[in-house]
Formats: sequence, C-alpha cells, structure tokens
Amino acid sequence: MRKECHPLLRGGKEDSKYKHGFSAAEMESLASICEVVLPPLPMDALKIRKEDQADNDSSKSVQSFWKISASRYPIPHEVAEMLMKRSLIEAVILIRVVLWLLATGLGTFLLCGFLCLGEKWPYINNFSNMSLENREKVMQKWLKHRFLTPIRLAFTYIKVLCLFVFFSWVDENGDNPAWKAIGYEVSDDEKLTNTSNTRPLEKGIIETMHESDSTIQQSLARKGLNATLDSKTNILKVKCDALIVGSGCGGGVAAAVLSSAGHKVVVLEKGNYFVPQDYSSLEGPSMNQLYETGGILASVDSRVLVLAGSTVGGGSAVNWSACIRTPHKVLKEWSENHKLPFFSSQEYLSAMEIVCERIGVTENCTQEGFQNLVLRKGCQNLGLKVDYVPRNSSGNHYCGSCGYGCPKGEKQGTQATWLVDAVDKDAVIITGCKAERFLLESNKNGNGRKKKCLGVLAKALSNRVTMKLQIEAKVTISAGGALLTPPLLISSGLKNKNIGRNLHLHPVLMTWGYFPESNSELKGKVYEGGIITSVHKVPASDSKSDSRAIIETPLLGPASFASLCPWASGQDFKERMLNYPRTAHLITIIRDMACGQVTTEGRISYKMNEIDRENMRAGLQQALKILIAAGAVEVGTHRSDSQRLRCSGISENEVQEFLDSVYPVEGSLSLGENWNLYCSAHQMGSCRIGVNEKEGAVDENGETWEAEGLFVCDASVLPTAVGVNPMITIQSTAYCISNRIVDYLRRGQISEVR
Repeated sequence: MRKECHPLLRGGKEDSKYKHGFSAAEMESLASICEVVLPPLPMDALKIRKEDQADNDSSKSVQSFWKISASRYPIPHEVAEMLMKRSLIEAVILIRVVLWLLATGLGTFLLCGFLCLGEKWPYINNFSNMSLENREKVMQKWLKHRFLTPIRLAFTYIKVLCLFVFFSWVDENGDNPAWKAIGYEVSDDEKLTNTSNTRPLEKGIIETMHESDSTIQQSLARKGLNATLDSKTNILKVKCDALIVGSGCGGGVAAAVLSSAGHKVVVLEKGNYFVPQDYSSLEGPSMNQLYETGGILASVDSRVLVLAGSTVGGGSAVNWSACIRTPHKVLKEWSENHKLPFFSSQEYLSAMEIVCERIGVTENCTQEGFQNLVLRKGCQNLGLKVDYVPRNSSGNHYCGSCGYGCPKGEKQGTQATWLVDAVDKDAVIITGCKAERFLLESNKNGNGRKKKCLGVLAKALSNRVTMKLQIEAKVTISAGGALLTPPLLISSGLKNKNIGRNLHLHPVLMTWGYFPESNSELKGKVYEGGIITSVHKVPASDSKSDSRAIIETPLLGPASFASLCPWASGQDFKERMLNYPRTAHLITIIRDMACGQVTTEGRISYKMNEIDRENMRAGLQQALKILIAAGAVEVGTHRSDSQRLRCSGISENEVQEFLDSVYPVEGSLSLGENWNLYCSAHQMGSCRIGVNEKEGAVDENGETWEAEGLFVCDASVLPTAVGVNPMITIQSTAYCISNRIVDYLRRGQISEVR
C-alpha cells in the first residue's frame, strides 16, 4: 500500500462497533457457513509447489493459509455489515431467515436432512454444531439444488460476500493474511508520471465532506456562486447557467463544452474526488469508494453483477483504458434503422477525433502483461486475428491497478481532462452531493413540451451539512449514467415509457486457463501490466455486425477472483487460490440484442435472449480454444459445477467434446443444477434517443420529450448496445449533445433580447 494514500482508500475499520443488527444466533450460523466456504484444512492434504518449497517464507505462508478459516473475527461481522449495506432488501430477508432456521435444530433438519443427526441428546444438531465435513456436504447439495433455488441463492450470496470480504480485508498496514500465500502483493513504489502533488480540480471543487452548515454558503460564494438561505425550509438556493448531475464520460464532456462557451456551470457528483497520489490500489477500500454500491451491485434476480463508477470522473476514473471507436456498422444501423442520421454525420465523426485527441488516445503498446500475452499467443497459434487496443494513456503504460484509480496518473479520465478544462473556465464541482429530483413546472411556451425544468433539489451526503441545495439553471443535464438517470427522471415526474427500459449491459462470462511458473514464455502475474491491450473479435456469421463477441482480459484482484470462482469444496477452492497469480482469465463480451430495465434506483432487471446466448456460447468456446492454444495445463469456465478440462495428453476429440459441453446457463434462481453469475461493466440505452417520443426518451438533441430545458447526456441515450468498450462512443455523443445545448442557450439569449 502506498503510504500517502487517502484515508478513505486505506482500509481498516474506523469504527469498531458493527451496526448490522444480527443476533448472536444468526452470527453463529453465518460464521459456520463462512468456515465451510474457506475452512481450516489438515496439513497432510497440502501439496506445496516446488517454487514455494525453495522459499522458506513462502512455504510458511502457504501452510498458514491452509490452516486459516473465514470464520475468524472479524470476517463474519464484515460479511453481515456488507450484506446490510449493499444488498437488496429481499436478499437480506431471505438470508436472515435461512440463518435463523440454521440456528435451530428443527430448521437445520428441514434444510440439511439426516446429515444433522447426532448420537447424543438432543440428537438433532443445529448447523454450527454439525461436523465440518457434513456442513460441506450440505453446502455442496444446496449449490446444486434444482428446485428450492431461493435457498441456493442464500448460500451463493454468503459465499460471494464471504470470499470478497476475506480476500479484500486489510489491517491498518494495508496487509491481508492470505496475500503472500497466494502470490499477491500491492506495489508500494508506484511512481507518478507527474511528480507534483497538485489537485487539478482544486480551483473549482467543493467537497461536502469537509463542509458544514456554517461553511457551505461561503464556499459557494468563493467559487463565484450567489447562494441564499431560506431559513424556513433550510434550503440553500443557488443559481447558474448550466447544472450537470454526474461527472463521468457524459457529464465531464458537457461541463467542458458548456463552460468553454462562457456559461457558469455547476456539476453535482455524489462520489468523492481523488487524485493519483490518493489511490492505494487496495481492492476492497477502492471498490467501496470508487464504485456504485461498493462494487457489489446485483440485478434483482442476482443473475448479473454490475460494475459502475461512482467518483469524480465516473467510469472513466476506474475503467480499463480501452478507447475503441464506435464500429462503422453500428453507426450505420443507428443512422438508418433508427432514423438518426446524426450518427453518420461529419459532426459525429469529427467528435470522435476531438475526443480521442483530448484524452490522449494512443494505439501502440510497448509491453503487455501476462493475461494479454496469453490472449495474443493463443490467437497467433490458432491463426486468429488479434488487435492492439487503443488506450487513453502512454504506450508504455504498465499499470495493472487502473480499476482502483490509476496511481501513476497516466490514464486520462474526465477528472484529468474535460473537468480540468471546465474548472479552468470557472466551473464548480460539488462532491458528496446527490440529486433527489429535478424541479419541474408547467410550461407556458407552447413548444409541445408540457413541463419546464428549473433545476434540481439535492442533498449533501455529509451529516454536517443538513441544508438541502436548490440549484436553479437555464439548462439542466442528467449525466448520472444508464443506471441512475432513469430513476431520477421517473422520480421527478416524467412518464415517457422509454425511460428506464431498453437497458443493455454487454453481459460478460469468463473462461480461465492455468499456466504454471514453468511456462517460461509467458512471464508475469495476472495483476501486472496494462489491463486491456489486446482484443480478438469472434467472426460474425452475417454481414450485419462486426463480430459475434469480443474477447478481452479483465482486472481481477484476489477478492474479485475468489468471489466469481466456482466453489466445489473447501480444499479445491484453496488449491485454486494458490494458483491465482498464474490463472489467466479471458472475458467474453457480447453486443446484447435483448434488454432489461431500471426504473427504481438499485433495482436492475435483465435477461438475455436466444441470440445472445448463442453468441455468448461462440465466444466462450473460442476463448477456451485460445487458452488451450496458448499452453494452459488446465482450462475451465465459471459455471457453478466448476466445469474444467486438464489439457495434458488429451486428444482433439476430447477437447471438442469438452467445448461442445460449454454453454451459458441461467442465474442461480433459475431451475436446473448448473448456473452462471454474469458480470457487466458497460450499461447503456435506458433513455435512448428516438425520432419521436414513442421511439425514445429524448430527442436527437438529448432533450427530454416532456420537459423543456432538461437534457440527458450519458450512456443511457445510446440507441442500442455498442458491442465494444463504449467510452469513446459515450464521450463523442456527449460532445455533440453538449454543442447542441450551447446552441439552445444561444437561441434563448437571442429570444430574450428580442
């Protein structure tokens, strides 16, 4: 851990008191399940590898890891705390009911059957009093249960949270007791490319966590904003030209364009502001601070785990740097099929050029990390095309922790580019401030829109600022992303049926291959090097699209790796964790044709269709072929049954038989023995642009059909899924919409003069 990192990114528990509210009986059941997930194991079952035998310290750390259990303090309490803070209410209720049942003899008998019977009175043991061996058999049974899938979901939830907490927990020194054993380390000598300790947005930033009721008004005044307090309602009223909710790829671009046109801009961001020297590269604390719901955001049926940035810079601050332009066939589809010629215009093509130049996109890569070397070698050995991925960093950017904020300061997110431009033109960014609703009134202009937007009502997330902010503006822009913009519009009173629907997630499934250290051609560890530098496009069977799927490489810290990895038994899982640094993962991303919805904050519904499943299957099979061709000794998928294949000495027929058995299955709530946990890092389309209000939530200028002066400028306006990493598409679209908003304001000024 870097010594000078921000306190919020350092880890360690600030408050020793837990607030989860679980009873002692519930905690006993939870701890006993945690022990099953990651149990203490007998030393005679441990096979120490040659490289660890040569290093006495490594050998001791592996032995210590073999003995350790996830039931030790404070892991179960941290799991309970995370469950209460991050999970949907129905999941919390389900899990607490299961824990309560397992704390009783009768409930344990109902869930565990004869395995809970003992030889002594009272003859029926509750779960925590059962032997570890029998508890493991119970968990194995429930994770495969075909029918009572809610119980399966409860065990799955606990397994995921337990492993995430265990492998991300750090002490006050930023260390974890298992990291050395599994070959993981957090570098503490990352050097900033720019050695200055400046905060580029300092001139325009107001951080509510450092403010109070007695200081916030003066802070706003110092930034050039006239703020008046209505003492009766305890509302602080502020006026500006343009109000932007969100600071990511859409909001950051909008702030720069509008402020450069001479408008006074205010940006609201519910996350906090961090600079490169603040970042710790610690997975747990970083996910907690930089991601929506701390990186533990699941769809309502727990089918998909969703990652979305929640900090100044949004997704651009934590994404994996890929800068792929909107595919030509996608632009053609949007222009022709959706009747939106703007996407094939010179305006949009020029915007892509401007965006790429501003965020410093480069196409060369001087050194690739282990996982990308695996992808490239496998493709080359199969004669498949593999491309370098353009990135918004230098060609020699070799940082494997950009998903936790780039500690080297080389990645050019909006917080380092567009927002800096905006602040230089006197824009103000208020952090730790959440928009509650847009302020709408009846529209008397007679332009077809029934309402007019006057601004936003927001609240500070700091307990020291009790007054609300009412920010009035000539134009209001929602740029909170595809997950947050729709609920905010709906809660403000907008009724358009497209708001919150047509949500695309670019669903992801992973494949893995294990490459022992003895494979000298492929050096390095999974957490080293640029996260995405190579991409393979699985060829499409028709001419309408560029590919059926794309195959890239992910960032998987030990906690994410453990959470997503299938669990077959305690021993099998610990053995897999010992292979962590040399287990390469490939992600299969599809351009989903099906769509979901998000009309209430935090409640995402989503399901793939048959075309999506076939494309995913093609991608998974291709990824496995690539891993085998690269020299993996074992490959597999993340299907719940730990589907895998040992590659040594097998025939082509055996490989093909295994590949034929690979297919995407439904989530853990679905009927059937096997299930998948999908992931998503790209969300779009939930307030799509349309030629009329029947086809979309906003018009071609990004303005809502129902409220004049209320615009949307983020990934939610995209007509469909893009099929590639969408950062360039989002920023280019935002650039065009922002310039149209500038024209809107200019027309308003002309009409006022008249």
